[in-house]
Amino acid sequence: MIGPELESPRPADGEGFGDAVTYAFGDPGAGLYGSVRLGLVPGEPPHASSIVLLFHAGEIVSVASSGAVEQSELDWSEVSAGDASAAIVEPLRRWTVSYDGDEGGFELRFDALGEPAAIGRGELAGSAAGLEGYEQLCRVRGTVQVGERRWTLDCLGQRGHTWGAPDWQQLELSRTLSVWLDDERGVTFTAVRPRGVDGHEGELVDAHLFADGTVAIDDPRLSTGLDGDGRQARAGLELWVDEEGEAGPLRAAGEAVCGTTFDLGELRLDCAFFTWRMEGRQGVGRYDLLRRR
Repeated sequence: MIGPELESPRPADGEGFGDAVTYAFGDPGAGLYGSVRLGLVPGEPPHASSIVLLFHAGEIVSVASSGAVEQSELDWSEVSAGDASAAIVEPLRRWTVSYDGDEGGFELRFDALGEPAAIGRGELAGSAAGLEGYEQLCRVRGTVQVGERRWTLDCLGQRGHTWGAPDWQQLELSRTLSVWLDDERGVTFTAVRPRGVDGHEGELVDAHLFADGTVAIDDPRLSTGLDGDGRQARAGLELWVDEEGEAGPLRAAGEAVCGTTFDLGELRLDCAFFTWRMEGRQGVGRYDLLRRR
């Protein structure tokens, strides 16, 4: 069960432990997509870091990251790093996030549309990823500014809180994918690939459907097409929600509309936003791919 107590920083467990919250949104009508990832690092003193993305009309407006910013204490109720900040208004229900960059920024409120989906069940939790957390589909409202232009936003997005101490000597990559549909339904998909495994088939996957509650997907399947630079360009989902498969799979097809790459030393992070079509519905979403160089 995901309770409000998990909105506090999680106890450090092992070398390389990380605790992060990610906010992401997309408005296809305005052509605006963005995300903020805030991380807390225990220590004396504790630190926070951030990665921010903002796109308009398929082009990068802002790509910003902050190094370790000293904090008086570890606290998710209100945290800032660089030009990004976020606060918990009501645990598991409402949050605010803001970014004030030179080329653009935003002031947004995220309201949960339902219960959180727990990430890190079974093999995924026990793998070298050591991953746990939860994701929530959200309604996102507020303002976004690009240069002198300003928009009032009312769109969909997602808020996730994850923690763990991944052993990258034993991992090849991890994926975080989300689909936000225009009828306030969605999908969250998390996967890791152990080192030495080739292809999607050997990945450990945890996926959920947001539709009249949060439903774990028994057999989620993903295919990904890469562009010439190795970034995710297309994706397909086949989601067998129930074990018997009596209703058949839900299928979705997505295509990247914007994205960029971060050099994280031994790791490479490719961040992209997608448009999606799923069972006659339209939507958008985020697809992040973190892998060894």
